[in-house]
Amino acid sequence: MQAAATELLLIRHAPVADPGRLWGRTDAPARTDGIAPARLSPDRVVASPARRATATATALFPGAAVATDPRLWEQDFGACDGMPLPDLPDLGPLSPAALAAHAWPGGESFADLSARLAPALDALTGSVAVVAHAGTVRAALGLALGHLPAGLAFEVAPLSLTRLLRHPGGWAVACVNRALP
Repeated sequence: MQAAATELLLIRHAPVADPGRLWGRTDAPARTDGIAPARLSPDRVVASPARRATATATALFPGAAVATDPRLWEQDFGACDGMPLPDLPDLGPLSPAALAAHAWPGGESFADLSARLAPALDALTGSVAVVAHAGTVRAALGLALGHLPAGLAFEVAPLSLTRLLRHPGGWAVACVNRALP
């Protein structure tokens, strides 16, 4: 990790327009009507290229330049992406470590997502709003805690804020799943 002080304001995108499905790499739109601008003042805003993330970033930070980074995409659920939730395969009672290692058919595992995300987070400095996905936020939490499977234990609601602080000695988790100010 870098020695520069960094504040990551991780924000999950607004609710998808078609809930009840497993949305990963499918570019589902979000319901952004009525979103008030966030009362946050980051130095910059970065989003997943998914339109649900970029539209949310634009609604929360009107007038800000929104950069995109493909490493912030949600986990790739492969053949299960876009499936109705009741139709998803039963993974059985997997341990957190086994669940983090599970790769979806034609997709990636949570560990793969975390490996893709780590260099993107390491490159960020200053105060940065990152508008992305539940999986992205969980992976960031697992990385901050030093134990990837631990990230899977967190609830990450749409339009919630998770705040991570990077100090020279490592990460601190300031808040998780908080309503946006």
